[in-house]
Amino acid sequence: MTARSDRRYSTNNNPQNLLGSWFKKNNKYVLPPIVAIAFFAIVWQLLCPPGSKGLPGPMQVIADTWDPYIINPFFDNGGTDKGLALQVFASLQRVAIGFSLSAIVGITLGIFIGVNDFVFRAVDPLFQVLRTIPPLAWLPISLAAFQQSNPSAIFVIFITAIWPILINTTVGVQNIPQDYRNVARVLRLKTHKYFLKIVLPASVPYIFTGLKIGIGLSWLAIVAAEMLVGGVGIGFFIWDAYNNSLLSQIIIALIYVGVVGLLLDRLVSFIGTLLVPQEHK
Repeated sequence: MTARSDRRYSTNNNPQNLLGSWFKKNNKYVLPPIVAIAFFAIVWQLLCPPGSKGLPGPMQVIADTWDPYIINPFFDNGGTDKGLALQVFASLQRVAIGFSLSAIVGITLGIFIGVNDFVFRAVDPLFQVLRTIPPLAWLPISLAAFQQSNPSAIFVIFITAIWPILINTTVGVQNIPQDYRNVARVLRLKTHKYFLKIVLPASVPYIFTGLKIGIGLSWLAIVAAEMLVGGVGIGFFIWDAYNNSLLSQIIIALIYVGVVGLLLDRLVSFIGTLLVPQEHK
């Protein structure tokens, strides 16, 4: 390899060049959010100048939370005195358990209800009533039943996320094209093959719609539940900061909550693009 080709190779693989080329390709997606965030920060700073009472401005928030919450989000001083990354991780663990349970139960029940008209007519009014109950209204019942805060918080996630998953799965099964059902009858598919070859593939788009809604509700529910049950978690961190009038900590925690919620939504959407049949995209 010649010296000229070496220079060309090193230039093409320069991180700055790679970043620049990526930005040129994606600037129409990246630039508008950056402009919007910058505009929002400027307006926020003008409305909340230094020394004003009430909410702190963005510069004040950064100054108050820089050390340790921004530069050291993984610190652990024991008990509930932990960095925001560890607080979020504790909340995500509860969300992972509760959301996984709601997905398993919701998809299973949704398929069963969707293929049985009598069962659907029997339970649909009940489900329509239960799904309107606010998440925190379930917390006293779960605390009375489990006598522990962690299982109670997981139950709140479960009962909050299960309804969109269950209802969307049921609708997906009920909307299977009649041609698919006719093919299954002609081929005389056995029950398990009918579910695997016909029901699941046709219902996947509806299932992932329910999962996207469910993961968002799960994240909202755990933040609210942790404010009441206490312990390590981003929800209790926000509540504790409020009780101590630490508004800058509340704001930086809310940014963490929003970013994590966005990432969870994008993760479920990405998995959906891999599993949803091409004709349904």
